Amino acid sequence: MEHKNRRTLRRAQVIHKTGLSQASIFRLERAGDFPRHFLLTPRCAVWFEDEIDAWLEDRRAKAIAAASGPDILLRKWNPVRQAAA
Repeated sequence: MEHKNRRTLRRAQVIHKTGLSQASIFRLERAGDFPRHFLLTPRCAVWFEDEIDAWLEDRRAKAIAAASGPDILLRKWNPVRQAAA
């Protein structure tokens, strides 16, 4: 896939654009669920902006279930469990 004038984004720009943390980006990238970065220099990682945009559109189109809330009954100290005991 060859594109002329593809814009690259640095890590901070990708974080700002996606709203993801650096750790989440790293985890998704390792799992193959996020566009791969490449190095411009040994200390400069970048992503292609069009790939990030396509990933965002793909995520928007997919139905992703929200994470369930924590089960407070499993906490070591829990006022509900203490009252029942």
